[in-house]
Amino acid sequence: MKRMMIVLAGVLGAASAAHAASVTNLDAEAYTLTVTDGSTKSQLAVAAGETVEFCLKGCFVTMPNGDREALTGGETLEISGGTARVK
Repeated sequence: MKRMMIVLAGVLGAASAAHAASVTNLDAEAYTLTVTDGSTKSQLAVAAGETVEFCLKGCFVTMPNGDREALTGGETLEISGGTARVK
């Protein structure tokens, strides 16, 4: 299921990358973000060193440490030291 979400996020991100948020995992371990788009929640797995685009029209994302951010679709997130930051 996680692999399917990564593929889906990549396909959707390629279609509209200019307006998508992205997350880059700078750590050596994988993390999972919870993405809430409207009433739909999904899990987004981000492998070590991977960059994934998601959130095309705005969403809420729950970071690995439990923090929650509202995104509009153009932000860049970086995961480092187990903490995600909006850049």
